[in-house]
Amino acid sequence: MYVDLKTILKIAEERNCAIPAFNVYNMESVLGVMNAAKETGAPVIFQMYSRLFDHQNARYVAPMILEAMRELDTPAAFHLDHGAGTAEVLRALRYGATGIMIDASVFPLEENIETTRSVVEMCGACGVSVEGELGHVGTVRDASMSEYTDVEEAEQFVRETGVAALAIMVGTAHGRYKRAPVLDIGRIRDIKAATGIPLVLHGGSGVPDEQVSMAVEAGIRKVNFGTDLCYSFLDRVFEVDRSIYALDLFMEEPIQAVKEFAISKIRLLGADTK
Repeated sequence: MYVDLKTILKIAEERNCAIPAFNVYNMESVLGVMNAAKETGAPVIFQMYSRLFDHQNARYVAPMILEAMRELDTPAAFHLDHGAGTAEVLRALRYGATGIMIDASVFPLEENIETTRSVVEMCGACGVSVEGELGHVGTVRDASMSEYTDVEEAEQFVRETGVAALAIMVGTAHGRYKRAPVLDIGRIRDIKAATGIPLVLHGGSGVPDEQVSMAVEAGIRKVNFGTDLCYSFLDRVFEVDRSIYALDLFMEEPIQAVKEFAISKIRLLGADTK
């Protein structure tokens, strides 16, 4: 069922759960997420990272996502993840995205607000809502983490940009952690109270389950999973018997691995209905 970002996050608010947003890269990862949504009855978000929109990848993966969304009886959205700029945003809209993230978090507050507001206005003309980011969520390779999202700045950012969702920095990073992070649950709760909109947790891969559950209870309504989905796929690829050379048969087990991973996160976030 084809829905937009605002609609799917409204479901999360009503159920007091979070919607899993899975970064997909190819047909097999799309199928794995789709099959997980079918089995659990959960709403899901198919995401593609901004980089894929700089090459031909998105042009070919996007139709697979849209077909999977049509196949599902449950709500599903198609989201641009960490949109790097106007070019990526426009391509995502052209390819059928129902949600857009613009990431201007590396810029000073006022420039972040100005950039994000312009994307909100542009996407609003197409009826597509926008996720912004305040407090840069970096990678595990960074020498140090950026400062956590300030509550007062978050309130200002939401008020002046009109974003439908806000990604915040509360202790996570992108990539595979060497040491499990400790989330600032109180800050999540305070930002939720100050902004009143759905909050997004990036870098969900590797965060301990109990912390994820506490984050959802505090107001997180969308959790991104990319790294661990990739590992679930690749680990199974390396285990498949090399005597299986027909690619469709070879990929059956990796698709199943993505499905199993997605189901585990769907249930963790409380998004399943079966």
